[in-house]
Amino acid sequence: MSEAMDVAPLPPASSQSLAVAMPDGALQKRRIAALEEKLQELESGQVVKQRETNYFMLKGRAIRHIVALFDPIEELIAENDRRCDNDESDENLTLDQDHLQIGYITLSKALPWFHQKASELEFDDYAQMMRKLRQGADGARGDDTLKLKTIVADWVNRKLKPNPPVDPDDKNCHGFVNDACGRLLCPTELDWNNPIVRAGIRDRADGYVVTEMSWPAFLYEKYTADLDNLEEGLFKSTLLLQAFKAVFTSPSSAKEVTGEGDGANVIENNRHARRDVHSNKKVKTHVAQIIKMHKVTPRSITYISCQLRFTLSSVTSWRSVDGDFDYIPFWHNIVDFFERPPGRTGQQKVDQLLAWWMRKVFGTSCCVEISEGAKAKLSVNALARQRAQADDAIFDSE
Repeated sequence: MSEAMDVAPLPPASSQSLAVAMPDGALQKRRIAALEEKLQELESGQVVKQRETNYFMLKGRAIRHIVALFDPIEELIAENDRRCDNDESDENLTLDQDHLQIGYITLSKALPWFHQKASELEFDDYAQMMRKLRQGADGARGDDTLKLKTIVADWVNRKLKPNPPVDPDDKNCHGFVNDACGRLLCPTELDWNNPIVRAGIRDRADGYVVTEMSWPAFLYEKYTADLDNLEEGLFKSTLLLQAFKAVFTSPSSAKEVTGEGDGANVIENNRHARRDVHSNKKVKTHVAQIIKMHKVTPRSITYISCQLRFTLSSVTSWRSVDGDFDYIPFWHNIVDFFERPPGRTGQQKVDQLLAWWMRKVFGTSCCVEISEGAKAKLSVNALARQRAQADDAIFDSE
């Protein structure tokens, strides 16, 4: 009997033996389709990212206009964070800290989504958002500076007729070396018509040094102040109003500033006229509409005051200090005038001044804020109270 021989096991079938044959090029086509799908996803993400970037830059344009012209956004946030972490008494807070905190509150109102968005983003995305907000803010300030450079010179030449005229292309000929600009920049406690005063200001002589602690003449109605009543006419100058409207509601609207009455309601006009029905052209959106500013605010007036002061000066590039004049405390002086009035009478005067600005800028048909006391006297609310009182009386009698 022959010996049994061991039979070696068969090798496992290779994966290739199980593959289903495909037409030529089918695999490559599927791989290309997969890559194209991934590329489309990447491009879609980039589009979303770009839209978000553009959104932050657009929203950032409101920051210098109505929040803070000089305070960095990071300092406003840091002050709010510090107060959240500390239980510090209000008595220990400085005025500068209060300025920053009020600035953060104003920022939250101007950009109501900011607080939530900042808490949700990762650090890199947060840093990117902050950069774009700053870029939008500084870009808006630069655009306004360039816009006012030419039109303010034209207004001054038309109204004051200086000889030589103000040259919009040569800032070195502005400031106190120019008679018209000097008159508008002159502190209200000094008389520019006095040659001794003019010489003293130009030479920066003792007693004639111009600082941020003087209200300049261009802020006053008819560019003249009553030294016995310095509040009268303050922030009512035609030039200031024109500059405000040129920036916030368009240069063409700046022509409508004469008379006590009242500018056109540009907010409503643009809202109802998105397109010209005859030419099918888009109506250009103005700054107030872009940043959703539906009323004149103290900080928007302050912003224009600083911009106008810079335009009239001989400084050639934007900075916070012009010789002896510091724009940062100047900005705070104006903000405090509106936001920190001394008592009820001072607040009433501020409210009246802001109401005057509202009429001049947005017209009489714009919505106005009504006090709670005034609302309570309106007939709808009065009727609701009467019905409730009548119902209570019946209930009590039963």
